[in-house]
Amino acid sequence: MSEPAWSPSSPIDALAQFVGVPFQRQTYRNLAYLLLAFPLGIAYFTVITTGLSTGLSLVVTLIGVPIIVATLVVTLGIGSFEAHLAEWLLDVEVNRSAPNVELDFGSVDEVIETTKRVVTTPATWTGLLLVGLKFVFGVVAFTAVVTAGAISVTLLSLPILYDAPGMTYTLGPYVVDTLGEAVVGAGCGVVLVIVSLHLLNGLARFGGFLTNALLGGSKTSVTAGADA
Repeated sequence: MSEPAWSPSSPIDALAQFVGVPFQRQTYRNLAYLLLAFPLGIAYFTVITTGLSTGLSLVVTLIGVPIIVATLVVTLGIGSFEAHLAEWLLDVEVNRSAPNVELDFGSVDEVIETTKRVVTTPATWTGLLLVGLKFVFGVVAFTAVVTAGAISVTLLSLPILYDAPGMTYTLGPYVVDTLGEAVVGAGCGVVLVIVSLHLLNGLARFGGFLTNALLGGSKTSVTAGADA
């Protein structure tokens, strides 16, 4: 069990932890998790919605049902991957049991039984919910990281670029046109970096909490059954 990331024993320790967030390895693991959430969320959502919509449109034929089942199996895989991703990057232990979903397609009876196992496994439906929430979370995370990063870089670069030809920087109603003002702006940038990293760390921890809340107790492994 890892120690809490925030366990100051004195005000000095608390201040050191607050200011030292840019130098903590976990900060950049959290940022990696947030940045990955956007492309993964889009990929999950696209694959699952395409599979389900295609399967449902063909459900009156023999092709639609296996497409839906295959899509639900992919959902199980997504849930397992997301749980591992939270463990790898966020150090969040997703406490789950591990029922086994065997995929047997050797006969009509085996196909029916496999479909029942996939449909009745709770992880299938929590995985579907996770796919939808991951899409929204990914958009929010990407927007937060890009916005905080862009504003921070702009402020930190003020001492270098404040007098660049054709460029005008403002801080609220104030125009930055002297080196002193640029240095003050850069100082605000340092504060913004520290505060933003704490907020982004909190957002990443929320993502880990969400994953654990949806997948905790419902880990499912998928295996392909051999023909008898």
